[in-house]
Amino acid sequence: MIITAGRVVTPARVFAPGWVHVEGEQVTDVGPGAPPRPADVELQGATVVPGYVDAHVHGGGGASFDTGTAEAAETVAAVHLAHGTTTIMASLVTDTTAELDRSVRELAKLAAAGTLAGIHLEGPWLSPKHAGAHDPALLADPKPAEVDRLVEAADGHLRMVTLAPELTGGLDAVRRVTAAGIVAAIGHTDASYDVARAALDAGAGVGTHLFNAMRGLHHREPGPGAALLEHPDAYVELIADGAHLHPAVVRLAARAKPHLTVLVTDAMAAAGAEDGDYRLGPMRVQVRGGLATLADTGAIAGSTLTMAAAVRYAVRVAGLPIEDVVRAATATPAAMLGLDRVGALRPGYFADLVVLDDALDVTRVMRRGRWV
Repeated sequence: MIITAGRVVTPARVFAPGWVHVEGEQVTDVGPGAPPRPADVELQGATVVPGYVDAHVHGGGGASFDTGTAEAAETVAAVHLAHGTTTIMASLVTDTTAELDRSVRELAKLAAAGTLAGIHLEGPWLSPKHAGAHDPALLADPKPAEVDRLVEAADGHLRMVTLAPELTGGLDAVRRVTAAGIVAAIGHTDASYDVARAALDAGAGVGTHLFNAMRGLHHREPGPGAALLEHPDAYVELIADGAHLHPAVVRLAARAKPHLTVLVTDAMAAAGAEDGDYRLGPMRVQVRGGLATLADTGAIAGSTLTMAAAVRYAVRVAGLPIEDVVRAATATPAAMLGLDRVGALRPGYFADLVVLDDALDVTRVMRRGRWV
């Protein structure tokens, strides 16, 4: 199948117009101008981009990954797929070690089957000062035996662990996680600048939802945000929904790290669903006007964002170039997680692509060479 479009963002290059050649599950060629033979699908005026890669998502369509069931996980994946996310990670919030062990084991089966790209543990090794939507009663210092237990439970499918490095045993946990080939991320943290730098030196490589749920930036104590932004190799997640970050902050981070910025949704069960009352792990969440907050404290509790909406916001509100935004939603998260053959329109990669109209709304989605 040859697909032509007014614009093709690979995202290494932008072809206007351009074409993509798909055979079976993969892309076999991409190029500018007219294709080598008449197109099978003509998308005049449309923009074709790689399928979105969401590295941090908890739920959608009324379902959550933390239930650990195949039915819930497939519902979440299907809802986000409809909005262009062709590669999805399952993020789990803080719970007891036993409950996390159970969820991780079940989700690992879905990762092995290809439904999920892997598992992200966000907690329980987080700071009580920046608990966010995590139950403070369940937060704990990382103990080697518990870290090892959850790593082993994932059977090779745990791709990222978010933790607060200032906790007792935090730096050792960073080393232990990275030694297992897992990405260690700094988040929900009260770490000083120096401790955050020590964590980065120990192998941490990501800032989980930068600026949210972490010690703030101050001119005499710059905190983890500055350490992450100035580090040459650290990726930074941004939740571009207008609630978590001001558009000026989105621009600041994205321009500081144009090739290391990762758009994430941090979506909970209400993404792609109606306002109402939900749960995020053991916490009660109310969603009103699309904003998710804890029922007891009013703290922001994830988002109702889709990656399609994040891309629109980053381009149309934050004013970032579309090629940078597409990269932050595709190739960069894929590189951050070490994922193969996703995140770009390139020969040999999976034929995962999204068709956007002039408003950057999703009109069609292809996953593994099949329109879905």
